[in-house]
Amino acid sequence: MNDQPTGRGTPTPKPALQLADYPHRVAEIVRFGDLDPQGHVNQAVFLTYFESGRVAMFRDPDLSVGVPGITYVMVRMEVDYMKELRWPGQLEIGTGIAEFGRSSFKAAQVIFHDGVCAAKGVATLVCMDLKTRKATPLPEEAVARLSPWKLKGA
Repeated sequence: MNDQPTGRGTPTPKPALQLADYPHRVAEIVRFGDLDPQGHVNQAVFLTYFESGRVAMFRDPDLSVGVPGITYVMVRMEVDYMKELRWPGQLEIGTGIAEFGRSSFKAAQVIFHDGVCAAKGVATLVCMDLKTRKATPLPEEAVARLSPWKLKGA
């Protein structure tokens, strides 16, 4: 539910999600093959759209978020589905860093269609040492490279 109680029995609406709050954005399209038998985008495909947003951000060498010797692996994905998507369609996926932990960080994401948020999600990624293949504390260099991509207000 998008409302929080005020303590007086009247819910206060949460502010609407804004694509501008997400520092990295990428365009995507709804493909005919993304549809399920009901004619709307299958819920699993939303995860692919989110993946496109993360990969575009983390794998682009111009963004400089990579650090030698480590990688980031997703360990959790939370999704709130808010509007159905149909074919054809143009999408915008927004991504921003929501918070840092000791060896992990959370990437907040949204999918917008025609100016309306269709879904929001949070991916938890753990820093993994490429040699040992085990979780390792986030290096300061990784935090420094990811920090410019923090979600507005995070």
